[in-house]
Amino acid sequence: MDLATLIGFIVAWVLIIATIAMGSGAIVFVNAPSFMIVLGGAFAVVMMRFTLAQFLGSFKTAAKAFLYKSESAEELISAVVELATVARKEGLLALEGREIANPVLEKGIIMLVDGHEPAIVQRALTTEMNETVARHSIGQDIFKQIGDAGPAMGMIGTLIGLVQMMSNMSDPKSIGPAMAVALLTTLYGAMLANMFALPVSDKLALRSAEEQLNKNIIIMSVLGIQEGQNPKVLEELLKNYLPASKRDVAGGDVGEVAE
Repeated sequence: MDLATLIGFIVAWVLIIATIAMGSGAIVFVNAPSFMIVLGGAFAVVMMRFTLAQFLGSFKTAAKAFLYKSESAEELISAVVELATVARKEGLLALEGREIANPVLEKGIIMLVDGHEPAIVQRALTTEMNETVARHSIGQDIFKQIGDAGPAMGMIGTLIGLVQMMSNMSDPKSIGPAMAVALLTTLYGAMLANMFALPVSDKLALRSAEEQLNKNIIIMSVLGIQEGQNPKVLEELLKNYLPASKRDVAGGDVGEVAE
């Protein structure tokens, strides 16, 4: 579970709710027409831009922002060097049946054991990486557009409320509800965008970048193992994917595995 996303989400909403509760009361911030205009309208206009399957699938993808934590590159490099050490000492067939946590790395190793050509292995893993990135980009785009549509629908609701208020100025009782719609739709739109949709979009972009990094490491690793590269040389090549601050730390752990 990604604690940063969960904690940030909870704290942001608790602060807003607590601020409302300390004021005149939460009930004045509840307005069904405003809610329908913003949430229903934002989802509807975004749905128009994508297929139904893409739109519904984006919510499954969004779960990655809260629940999924990708394997760290350091752990992946450690696992790769261990496999490279076994392959160099005992041959590629010694990797058959080994338990590998990462499914993409496992797929690549199976292809090596089956004797596929390097070009075919690279093409298969690269295609899988590109397809994964493409799927994730759709989810990111959907939530980004929800973030854009939320405030826009809030503005539409505000205009509706103002029109209703101006058309019934002779009835003082209608001014309050109409003004509530006008103000609350703007509030709801801003909250939908900045406290949910846009943060989820940004976190999905981060998750996609992490997965793309790991898949690039896997592609280089599998090809290196197939070429029979020295595990220490392969380790140094893979550490180039890490930030400079993490290379020495990763090197210590990985080095112990390779010995």
